Amino acid sequence: MRGRPVPDLLMPSLTTLLPPGAAPVLTPLAGDASNRRYFRVRQGGASWVLMQMADPEGFKASEEAVTGTVPVDEPPFLNLQRYLQAGGAPVPEVVGTDLKAGLILLEDLGDRSLMAAIAGRSEGEVEALYGRALDALIALQRDTPVDAGCVAAHRAFSAELLAWEFDHFVAYGLEARRGAPLPPAAKKALTENFGALAREIAAAPKVLVHRDYHSRNLMVRPDGSLGIIDFQDALMGPATYDLASLLWDPYVTLPDGLAGRLAARYQREAPVALGTDFPALLARTALQRLLKAAGRFVYIDRVKGNPAFLADVPACLARAGAILSADPDLNELAGLLAGFEGALGADRVTPA
Repeated sequence: MRGRPVPDLLMPSLTTLLPPGAAPVLTPLAGDASNRRYFRVRQGGASWVLMQMADPEGFKASEEAVTGTVPVDEPPFLNLQRYLQAGGAPVPEVVGTDLKAGLILLEDLGDRSLMAAIAGRSEGEVEALYGRALDALIALQRDTPVDAGCVAAHRAFSAELLAWEFDHFVAYGLEARRGAPLPPAAKKALTENFGALAREIAAAPKVLVHRDYHSRNLMVRPDGSLGIIDFQDALMGPATYDLASLLWDPYVTLPDGLAGRLAARYQREAPVALGTDFPALLARTALQRLLKAAGRFVYIDRVKGNPAFLADVPACLARAGAILSADPDLNELAGLLAGFEGALGADRVTPA
């Protein structure tokens, strides 16, 4: 799959997946942070989305070493789509595949993400849409029939993986941004603090975790129903993770109080029992998620040459800083990060 062929070279494979008719027209779509590419395929009055898969990114090898990933005889996207669909999750239908060509043809869920759908809406309308997103998350966790055949059953969002993501933030969100390694003593202290947080988060009750459940991966159809995309990295992990991803999303600012109301409802309705320390643990999971995202966005710029996500780094760091400021038990970590210019305040990206 190396080389990422131009759309014209996709046509011979694509036409085998489509019904007979006029020649299809491909339009490139904005992709996610991976190496996959997406196209909208139009034929007559019908449309689909074509996913062009890609070889795994280099960083995945070190990440998978701590997830417990095992080989499967089909792409994880197809495996997870089947299990999620069996549980009633609103994932896109698979129309056809040509795996030798790396192509999967999918139902077209449209262009309107949850992020786009809430723009200009009243607080009540935003709360209603986010309520649907929360309902879909609870149902996904409760109803997906995860068994030994599901790739997610063999992948764990463990303390080791959470700590690996913290390390990713140190490497890219701190060291790459400041253009110099951290002093050894400070780096050791950060690693110890992050390791303790990783162990605490990993001890939360386990559910199926989408792993990127946020406003850009939830599509709002014209009838107001939701669709869920970008689920190929799902695994078993802390019940706090996807909720933190939804409520501390760097791409949107929710109305005051909404995150707390949704978190309280999740605590009542979640498919696993959650303790009284759930609100604090949820915020700490959000901290981990935000720092990981900041590091990942810098990685995408420095390693993959795509600066599109750098604009979201300041929001990640500012929200992480707010969580640290509100939690006295994290004073040591807050003090460590405060020692580095731009770590949690006004962003500064050092030219590569």
